[in-house]
Amino acid sequence: MKKIEHIGIAVKNLEESNKLFASLFGEEHYKIEEVASEGVKTSFFKSGPNKIELLEATNPESPIAKFIAKKGEGIHHIAFAVDNIKSEIQRLQKEGFVVLNETPKKGADNKLIAFLHPKSTNGVLIELCQEIE
Repeated sequence: MKKIEHIGIAVKNLEESNKLFASLFGEEHYKIEEVASEGVKTSFFKSGPNKIELLEATNPESPIAKFIAKKGEGIHHIAFAVDNIKSEIQRLQKEGFVVLNETPKKGADNKLIAFLHPKSTNGVLIELCQEIE
């Protein structure tokens, strides 16, 4: 893994949260994107070299809606950039991690993504991200 790619934060209302984080960072988000397959609408902010992804559910059955219903708003996942997501998935499986997506899928911000189950990572949902070229 190369670096933390972003931190994902589950929010109830993306528009209100965009205003809050714009005030916090002193600048507006740089992208809003919907990922229909995940039932989520995302917004990205930059803070120096770091990124924050806000995630709002677009339907009540989405993973974000379920997360907020169970735990409330807050940090949802930490994403790490990888060079080769397929080989990283294989490596992590061999190390004993539970991979939720054995086949990477298209995510927001021009990335291929896969997740590691929090039960195998001390309760933290980990996302692997590879830039789509």
